[in-house]
Amino acid sequence: MGMIMSTGVSVANAILIVTNAEKLRLDYKDAAKAAVMSASIRLRPILMTSLAMIAGMIPMASGLGEAGDQTAPLGRAVIGGLVFSTLAALLVLPQVYAMVQRKTSYQSPSLMPDDEPIV
Repeated sequence: MGMIMSTGVSVANAILIVTNAEKLRLDYKDAAKAAVMSASIRLRPILMTSLAMIAGMIPMASGLGEAGDQTAPLGRAVIGGLVFSTLAALLVLPQVYAMVQRKTSYQSPSLMPDDEPIV
């Protein structure tokens, strides 16, 4: 259950960065600059999402109340996973994106003749 919760938030964060980076890559014509700018632009929404989830897990991780000693490890694991995935999304993902997109074309991938080419 904790893995599903952590995965959902981390995938949403990664989608935010990659989608924005792809738009910026076509504007800047530089994948590395686009990746860094995307991470800096989306920093606040990613931190807000992750910190809200972490704050929601603190009562479970504290282990107070009935059967708190049974649910506390799940809360701690989710908090640790969220912290790690947030750092990975903000620090590792932009670099991986820049490496993968380094030699890609800036031409439109569309085969439709009505689509305007990206210049």
